[in-house]
Amino acid sequence: MSELTVTRVPGAPPLEWLETQICDLAGHLAAATCRFLVLLGDFDAREGWRAWDLPSCSAWLSWKCQMSAGTAREHVRVARAMRTLPVISAEFAAGRMSFAKVRALTRIATPATDTDLAEIAGPMTASQLERFARAHRHVSDAEAGQAQAERRVRWRYEDDGSMSLSVRLPPADGAAVLQALRAAARDLDAAEEPGNPAGEFAKPAEAEAARERASLADALVGMAEGYLAGKIAAAANPDIYQVIVHVGTEALAGSGSADVSAETPGPGDCPVRPPHHPAHPRRCHVEDGPAVHPATAQRLACQATLSWMLHDHDGSVLDVGRRHRVPPPALRRAVRERDGYRCQFPGCRSRRVEIHHVLPWSKGGRTRLANLVLLCTCHHKFVHEFGYVMTAAEGGAFTFTRPDGTDLPGSPQLESSGADIATCHDAGINPQTIVASGYGDKFSLDLSVWASFANATLRAAER
Repeated sequence: MSELTVTRVPGAPPLEWLETQICDLAGHLAAATCRFLVLLGDFDAREGWRAWDLPSCSAWLSWKCQMSAGTAREHVRVARAMRTLPVISAEFAAGRMSFAKVRALTRIATPATDTDLAEIAGPMTASQLERFARAHRHVSDAEAGQAQAERRVRWRYEDDGSMSLSVRLPPADGAAVLQALRAAARDLDAAEEPGNPAGEFAKPAEAEAARERASLADALVGMAEGYLAGKIAAAANPDIYQVIVHVGTEALAGSGSADVSAETPGPGDCPVRPPHHPAHPRRCHVEDGPAVHPATAQRLACQATLSWMLHDHDGSVLDVGRRHRVPPPALRRAVRERDGYRCQFPGCRSRRVEIHHVLPWSKGGRTRLANLVLLCTCHHKFVHEFGYVMTAAEGGAFTFTRPDGTDLPGSPQLESSGADIATCHDAGINPQTIVASGYGDKFSLDLSVWASFANATLRAAER
C-alpha cells in the first residue's frame, strides 16, 4: 500500500481554496476567450487587418497580440468556425466548454451537427474529445466517399537536434515514392550496413525491419543530395540548392574540447553569449536550424564550398563591400543571417523573401549589407508601389513609415484594462462550471462515433 502525504505550508491558503480558485478562473478564461474569438471573427469578416497592409488576419493577430504564427492561425480558424456554430459557441461563452474542446469540435462540426456534437462532448475530457474528433473526421470522409488525399510534408526538430518527417500522400503517389526509396536503397553499397545499435539485440524480424527503415532513410538522404548536386551547377543562385552550415573558427579548426557543454563558456567567451550567437567561436549549426557536432562540420568541410563571414564582437555581420547591383552569394547569406531568414515588415514572418535595396540602386544605393533587407513578395510590392518608406536604424534594424507618415511599430505593446476578468463577460461562472459532466472515465471511441452518426441519421429521418 502506498501512502499519500499532503504537505501543508504554515500560513499558506488551504488546497481546497486553491482548487476552487483555479477552477473558477478556468471558467472565466474560457468565457473571456470566447468573447475574444467572437470579436476576432467580426474583425476578420470586416477585414480590419487590411488597414495595416498585412497579408492575413492571422498575421495581424500574431503581430498585434504577440502570438506565434501557428497559434494565431488556429485562433482565426476557430473564430471563423464559431460564427456558424451557435450551440457550441453558447457553451463556450458560458464557461462550460474550454478552448481545447471548442478547437477540436470546430474541425468536425457543421450547423446541422452543432447541437448533437455539443451534447456528446459534454462528458468527455479534452483529450478524449481530440481522439473522438480525429476518428469522426476519418469516418465522415469515408462515409462521403472521399479519400484522405491531402498531400503534405511536416517536419520538426527533436530535442536532440534530429529531424522528424511526416509525409501524407495519395495511395498512388505514396507507392511511387516508396518504390523510389527502395530502388535507391538497393543502389547503396551493400557493404555499408546502416548502423542500428538498438536493433542488434532485437528479435530477427524486428532487426530486419529496423535495418530496412534505416536503409530507406539513407536512400532518402541520397536522393535529396543527388537532386541538389544536379541543380547547383546551372543555378543562378546556388544558395537555393545548398545546405548552409555556420561554423565558428574554433569549431572548424577542432580547437577546444568536444566534451564541453554548449552552455559552458570557454576561455575568452562572453558568459552571456549563447552558443548559437554569431560571434561565438565554437558556433556550429545548420542555417536557421539546430546545432550539429563540430566533427560533422569538419567532415563536411572536406568536400563543401567554404566562404567566410565576418562578425564584430556583438555578432553583427560586417559589410562585405560588394559594388554589384545583384548581391553575390556571400552577401545574400549575410543578409539572411542578419534578418533571421524572414520578412522584416512589421507583423510579417514569411520565409518566402526577396532582397530589397533600402535606397534603390537607381538612386545611388549601394549593394552592401547596410542597404539590403529581406521582404516577402507582398511587402516588396508595398514598398515599391505604395509609397512606404524604409529607414535603416542602428544595430541593423529598419523602421517602416506608411505613406501618410505613420510609423509602423515592430511589436505593439499589449494594453491592459486593469479590470477583473469576471467583469468582462456576462457568464454566471462558479468553480464547477468548467468541470466536465463526466468523470474522465475510459470511454468507448467506437461507441461514441457510432452514436454521433446514429443521432445524425435520426435527425434526418425526423426531418
